Amino acid sequence: MPKIALADGANALEEQVTADTQRPRSAVSAGVGIVGLIGLMTYLFIARYAPEVAAFLGVDWGQRGRMDGPNSAIASVLACGMPMVLWSLFVDKVHRNPSTGIDWALRRPWRETLDISLTKLAGLWATWALIAGFYAMMRYYWEGNYAFSMTLLERAAPWLLLVSVPYILWLDRRMTEPRDGCYQFGRWMIAPGQAVDGRAIAHHFRAWAVKGFFTAFMLSIVPGNFSSLVSVEMSDVLANPYMTGIWTINILYLVDVHIATVGYILTMKPLDSHIRTANPYFMGWIAALVCYPPFILMNGGPLDYQVNGADWGYWLEGHHTLLMIWAAVLFLLVSVYAWATMAFGIRFSNLTHRGVITHGPYKFTRHPAYVSKNLSWWVASLPFLVTAGGPIEAVRNTLLLAAVSGVYYWRAKTEEKHLLADPAYQAYWNWAQAHAPVPRLFAKLAGRSRPRIRLEPDPRVGPVA
Repeated sequence: MPKIALADGANALEEQVTADTQRPRSAVSAGVGIVGLIGLMTYLFIARYAPEVAAFLGVDWGQRGRMDGPNSAIASVLACGMPMVLWSLFVDKVHRNPSTGIDWALRRPWRETLDISLTKLAGLWATWALIAGFYAMMRYYWEGNYAFSMTLLERAAPWLLLVSVPYILWLDRRMTEPRDGCYQFGRWMIAPGQAVDGRAIAHHFRAWAVKGFFTAFMLSIVPGNFSSLVSVEMSDVLANPYMTGIWTINILYLVDVHIATVGYILTMKPLDSHIRTANPYFMGWIAALVCYPPFILMNGGPLDYQVNGADWGYWLEGHHTLLMIWAAVLFLLVSVYAWATMAFGIRFSNLTHRGVITHGPYKFTRHPAYVSKNLSWWVASLPFLVTAGGPIEAVRNTLLLAAVSGVYYWRAKTEEKHLLADPAYQAYWNWAQAHAPVPRLFAKLAGRSRPRIRLEPDPRVGPVA
């Protein structure tokens, strides 16, 4: 009997050691981001050299030049997203994941789910109406870059309404539990006084608030970045190391913006890219929203760290070798940032949990995007150097950029507070503390041990699929 107990204890210890040393499986494969990158770069090449490509193929291109317009920019989003969808379905077979909540062997009769589907459609359309009303009320959304987003969403709205009907009817027949937050909201509207799940409704609204806010933002910035990369002449790009560096860095931001835009659009259960939970903590929303317009604190706001400042190209002008080194460092930092977005594939979005990502740069730190982005700002802006205002302005800019970095540290903490409700993220957190280079480095510098963490789920977060 003691030998058996000892053996059981040894097996348990071996299982624990394996769990601690083996990196948890990522919810997304690396291939998703890679094929999205290939699709985007292929389209970027075609758009930039459209007249030459047309001539090579014997197509009469007429007087048209490069494909640098806003419609072409949206086409580039499709070129990025479609390969990721196809890879997810045919290679990763994500639609078979239990976390989708779909049982493909289930074929309920139409009559059995019709009432559920109609109730859910009422909830969905009412949610869209609320988002549309918010857009219409806020003048900000009808000015500048956002005007393009609104025009695009106006054109898409009738088609979304049309497609949502067969989609919901088809999906509910296969869902193991179709009575989700959207259904609960619809039931609350059409059957007053009936019992509903308030937590599910709250999750539904948080998820759609994220999607409504950030989708409009992402669509507004896609055309400008895309057009600048397609239309610029290569002679200007190669004029000096500074221009070359800016162009290559902008390509990396193009990758980030496009994959993120795809992520906000494709929140769908059949792709297992739906929002499991949206951050329920008020301070988490504050920490995120102050980094984006119209609430942004940087770029003209109270945390603008570039007043009377200039970027690296200004300070290093005339120093060819230093410009090349600086461009290379910035390229590496922004590459990590774009790589972090690529790792999410079709699941990228702020303030949400859509599966735990453990591959790519997340093997080295839990927050590679925030670390690399903030380091790139320090390297690019050199806030301690100013063109006017003297030492006081330099100190002010330096402290303000430090405050900006503090905001991102705050974001990281509020996001982890949300994600740690999921045992899968707890496992990743424990693994990263013990094995990821960046947490280990900070633990060593601080002279502290690497604690394990195990938290009880917060009822505000709700169940994680």
